[in-house]
Amino acid sequence: MKRLFLIPAMMALVLGAATAIHAKEITVRGKLQKTVEAGGWLIVNRDTKYLLLNAKDFQNNGWFKESTNVEAVGETKEVMTTFMEGTPFEAKSLKPAEQQAVTPGGSENRRVTRVNVVGDSIIQAQPDTAILTISVVTQARNALEAQQQNATKTDAVIRALKAATGAGAEIKTSGYSLQPQRVYKENQPPTITGYEARNSVTVTTGDLNKVGTIIDAAAQAGSNDVAGISFTLRQDRPARDRALSEATREAVSKAQVIAQALGGRVVRILEVQEEGFQQRPPVPYQTESFAMKAGMAGQATPIEVGTLDITSRVQLIAEVETNL
Repeated sequence: MKRLFLIPAMMALVLGAATAIHAKEITVRGKLQKTVEAGGWLIVNRDTKYLLLNAKDFQNNGWFKESTNVEAVGETKEVMTTFMEGTPFEAKSLKPAEQQAVTPGGSENRRVTRVNVVGDSIIQAQPDTAILTISVVTQARNALEAQQQNATKTDAVIRALKAATGAGAEIKTSGYSLQPQRVYKENQPPTITGYEARNSVTVTTGDLNKVGTIIDAAAQAGSNDVAGISFTLRQDRPARDRALSEATREAVSKAQVIAQALGGRVVRILEVQEEGFQQRPPVPYQTESFAMKAGMAGQATPIEVGTLDITSRVQLIAEVETNL
């Protein structure tokens, strides 16, 4: 009777062991991470780590690199490791996320590489705003006289600018200085011979047709230094977005051309970075002598606004599958 009871018990142990062995086959998902353990690689998912015992069976695959998301099917092993970092795990199959699994010893006909490309774009836009810097410069033997002369002339220039620009413009003081003028002679200390006062006003206007008229009005009122003109867009977001979009499309197109030349395709875009945006204004208009001559001759100062070049650059890293 004891033997009859012993045989079923042994069968139960065998079946239990088989079930336990089968239960060890699990699916592990996470990122590849290097480790100092023998074998050298972990599969990490948050706080859970699996030590990949047979990493060498998969390392010839192009996607096998640190931080790659993978999915592995295999068994945990009850073995001792040097640092006990992670649960020992032997993979029967290992694949990058959302790609076909490969088995140990298998080879891929298609390999994965990365390409780094740059996309550039230049679009033209019509400026809607002009910015002028107009100054009054006076000189006198003493500082008070230079300052008073400058104040009188600057007041006249500001009144003339307000009349010429109308209600929509912005006029504000952008700089003021009162400095001595010195003469330098060899082996002698510098000598002050007079003083120079400078008062600068910045004019911002959306009426580009009035730019020449504004310069003429300032010159006739007493301004004797027009530093230059720049043109810009007050609302440049639509133009910037269009330039960025075209630069991105060019970068993607370059990546696709490279992939096709390698006999493959773009698998995914890994990283996109905007390298910069630049608004290139028309060449500044330097005007002191011309504006003075034009005003003296009764001739209006001509201004050609031109167009703005808006540039954008995008750097893109793509994962490319190849046949080579």
